[in-house]
Order: sequence, then structure tokens, then C-alpha cells
Amino acid sequence: MSSLVGKKAPSFNAAAVVNGGEIVKDFSLDQFLGKNHVIFFFYPKDFTFVCPSELHAFQNALSEFESRGVKVVACSTDTEESHWGWLQVPKNKGGIQGVTYPIVADTSKTISEAFGVLAGEYEYDMDGNLTASGPMIAFRGLYLINKDGIVMHQLVNFFPLGRNVDEAIRMVDALQYFEENGEVCPANWQKGDAAMKPSFDGVADYLSKH
Repeated sequence: MSSLVGKKAPSFNAAAVVNGGEIVKDFSLDQFLGKNHVIFFFYPKDFTFVCPSELHAFQNALSEFESRGVKVVACSTDTEESHWGWLQVPKNKGGIQGVTYPIVADTSKTISEAFGVLAGEYEYDMDGNLTASGPMIAFRGLYLINKDGIVMHQLVNFFPLGRNVDEAIRMVDALQYFEENGEVCPANWQKGDAAMKPSFDGVADYLSKH
């Protein structure tokens, strides 16, 4: 897996479930270009255990992201029908009912592969048959993408390790502070803390283009 930080986020068009139950066939992050920052995160599978805790945690914090102009989008390698079915199951029964942000169906596994989070490998054998090794599902990848479609932050966890939604919000705050003020954010920076003037040429180059 290689880092996407500083690079254009891979473009895709895929089916997704939006607004908690509506299936759309041609969802793309490109709709947010020039308008919104995006938190795009992968989770391994529907109808599992750690995954619903993360999906509900992002939903609980959705107003915090929206107040910052940030769109939250989830993705797994399950089908859109599987996503829809899980959305009908109440939270107290292990479901994700109440989640309203889009959930993308990466059934071809090409989105997970493009973002570098597909667990497993596939190849053609001597007879031309496609063979796969590993679970062929997504690690817990998270990407903060700016309005230009550039990945500014990347985090990838192994399957058992759930993510910290507050840290995702902190990274949004840090990015937006940098974009608005041209100052860089030190370790453990929180919104309202002092920042620092940049001394790295790469920062100045970035600011000169935005």
C-alpha cells in the first residue's frame, strides 16, 4: 500500500445508499469538488461488530462535520442491497438504522484497491482463471480530501482497531485552520490553540497555488 497524501483522490462512480435508504446507481466524490472537504472512510463488512460502532459514531458527529462544510461518505465491498438491508436493522439489534450519510458499494473492489486498502491479492493462474488470496475486503482506511480533490490526511487501521471520530474532526480543524491562516498545527493541536509560521518550502508552495 502506498500513501495517497498530496495526490489526487482516485475518482470512481459506483452504486450507493443515501439518506438512509435510497439507492443511487452513479455516486461519485467528484460532486463535491470545489465545494466541500470530504471524509471518505472504508470499513470491512456489513453485519459485523466493530463496524456499526464506527458508522454510528460518524452519524452522531455528523452535525460537527456539516458545520465545517465537510461531507462524510462511507464505503465497503458489500453490495448496495446489503447496505440497504443493514440500514433497516435497529441499532439495538446490531444494525445501522439512522445513518444518513452515503454508503458506497464497492462490489468490484476497484475503489478499495485504488485507495490502497484492499486486504488480499488477486491474479490470473496459468489457465487464465482469476484467483484471489486473502479476504478481499477493505481495511479501515480514512481519507481527508480537500476541495481540490487532494488527499490531505490518510489513516489505515487493521480490522480489529476502530477509529477515533474526534481525531477526524481535529484533523479537519487543523486543515481548515492551515488553509485559512497559512499557519501549521503542532502536535496535539486543538481548535483555539496557537499555531506556528511555516518554514518548510513545500508549505509555501502549496499556499501559492491555493
